[in-house]
Amino acid sequence: MRKIYVFDTTLRDGEQSPGVNLNTQEKVEIALQLEKLGVDRIEAGFPAASPGDLAAVNAVARAVKNASVMGLARSVEKDIDAVYEALKGAEDPAIHIFLATSPIHRKHKLRMEKEQVLETAQKAIRYARKYFSRVEFSAEDAGRTELDFLCEVTALAVREGVSVVNIPDTVGYMNPQEFGNIFRTLKENVPDIERIQLSAHCHDDLGMATANSLAAILNGADQVEGTINGIGERAGNTALEEVALALATRADYFGARTTLNLKEIAKTSRLVSKLTGMVVPGNKAIVGANAFAHESGIHQDGVLKEKTTYEIISPETIGLKDSKLVLGKHSGRHAFREKLIDLGFEDLTEDQVNAAFGKFKDLADRKKDVSNEDIIALLEEKMVQTPEVFALEQLVVSFDSHAAPAATVRLKTQSGIAETTAGGNGSVDAIYKAIDKLTKEEVVLDDYTIKSVTDGTDALGDVHVVLKQGDVNAQGRGVSTDILEASARAYVDALNRLVDKRNAPTRSRKDRDNVTLI
Repeated sequence: MRKIYVFDTTLRDGEQSPGVNLNTQEKVEIALQLEKLGVDRIEAGFPAASPGDLAAVNAVARAVKNASVMGLARSVEKDIDAVYEALKGAEDPAIHIFLATSPIHRKHKLRMEKEQVLETAQKAIRYARKYFSRVEFSAEDAGRTELDFLCEVTALAVREGVSVVNIPDTVGYMNPQEFGNIFRTLKENVPDIERIQLSAHCHDDLGMATANSLAAILNGADQVEGTINGIGERAGNTALEEVALALATRADYFGARTTLNLKEIAKTSRLVSKLTGMVVPGNKAIVGANAFAHESGIHQDGVLKEKTTYEIISPETIGLKDSKLVLGKHSGRHAFREKLIDLGFEDLTEDQVNAAFGKFKDLADRKKDVSNEDIIALLEEKMVQTPEVFALEQLVVSFDSHAAPAATVRLKTQSGIAETTAGGNGSVDAIYKAIDKLTKEEVVLDDYTIKSVTDGTDALGDVHVVLKQGDVNAQGRGVSTDILEASARAYVDALNRLVDKRNAPTRSRKDRDNVTLI
């Protein structure tokens, strides 16, 4: 069966989602999980955007051993030089260069004629080939490019020795019939096309990214590009988990497959969601909370009699486990360690296991039934360590439905222990005003979301906040059975990340917006 290569751009195109700004540690954490998932190629970022981005790509390049790490570059020498620097130390480095080809981009953005586009592409590919044995070339906005000119651009790329030519539907404009026809036309008309791989990169503006990617595969695409959970600029990118499961479930129709470890999909989805702060919708295909839920009585009856009546994919396929954890406050460390391994956390150090066990014991004292989801939430709360400039020591909240609430917060700071009280328009507002007084940080709360990890009145509350300070934003997360405590922990976590970013600046959202998108 034909292999489809998986090109993951969660760390580059996915990070361009509004409000997402991953730091170096977070990028490395996601990259290592993508490696476990078995992706073939990881696009780690855009090194020319800033020194911080270059350093993050380099950290990913040095950490990943079993996948090719790639950097994005415009068709200019300084961008290619930046990718070369960023990928030093990589086991299998490659470069991804792009140039717009559509009439609207040629006229309004590049201000180039066709001949100039061809000349620029040729120079860039030749320059990149000096440093990299494997070069991918993307014809940006290929979907709206004249087919005869796209054939001409692709033929040039083949002659110049690229390994992959990527055909992006940059603005999510195409439908499956049109997009599939592009690949069929290239296969039939470009000389020596068999020497390279054709790749599909789709956006979801009209909700057809996955359908368009599958249409490309049916018409000869060798590689599919996308992100975990379908995150990305505007409406997002092709969701890689959807393509992988479509190929695996309908192998009879597509006659192609990926080599992903499908049992790592759920864990990868969770990690990306936690670190980006982008909540996966309950009805999201494959990884949504309702993907394997059955509400209808007729459906429930059918599933109880025979699962395949209404379930074409089993939860176990993507690594989901039974939701109940058969451990309690009397459980020992050994049994807890075995459960962590069963949940996929086999790489934790002894110190991390001990810390997790302490959290588990605390939770078991406060919550009657502890589930797998509770344990995962506790572990993932601090998946990436940030230097703690501030730490929550104590929180006391006073609430009266006939008076303004007040919060007393005690924080550990670099100067020692500090405490203050503040009122607010609600308990959370009072907590945040007290923290602001203690930290003296002027920030804007850009987003606040809360969800329960499981059901029941004693469920863990998972709070996510986004704080903004000028052009810099930072996300924070807190987990507790008390939502006010979780809110405070999330706010303090975000402040620590904000300070860390300020001390080691990365590119701003404005910088990223100036980078044109594939």
